[in-house]
Amino acid sequence: MDLDFDTILLAVGPRDEDSVERLAETVAQVALPTGATVVLTHVFTGQEFRETATMLDYPDADASMVDEILDRYDTVKRFEELFEEVGVDWERRGIVDDVAEGILSLAGEIDADRIVVSGRRRSPAGKAVFGSVSQEVLLNAPCPVTYVREGL
Repeated sequence: MDLDFDTILLAVGPRDEDSVERLAETVAQVALPTGATVVLTHVFTGQEFRETATMLDYPDADASMVDEILDRYDTVKRFEELFEEVGVDWERRGIVDDVAEGILSLAGEIDADRIVVSGRRRSPAGKAVFGSVSQEVLLNAPCPVTYVREGL
């Protein structure tokens, strides 16, 4: 059994600001003892990217500027600070795509050993109507997935 971890993809969602400490701790529990690099990833939908870019005073931004926009994203900056404090190696990757597809595509591209996602509790009807990024990632990931539920 191969227990080497080189890369952990942490999918940072737009509602993760209240879960940063718990998610960072979960990731650090694996990354620190294995020496893995954490790839902090936020996948913007096209509309979310345009809205965020405009709010950050980049009204003409295009997808090529995603990392520049992500550099100013407060939740990602908080993860970076926490990882710096405990000595976890990290890098940042922004994507503009369908959220689940972006996470899965990047996981394959970087040969992730683990994906960490968070989510909130939804009723079965809510999942059917609105879909679930976490569920799609769990079912289609090229590696193990750790799911951290919001509000624990």
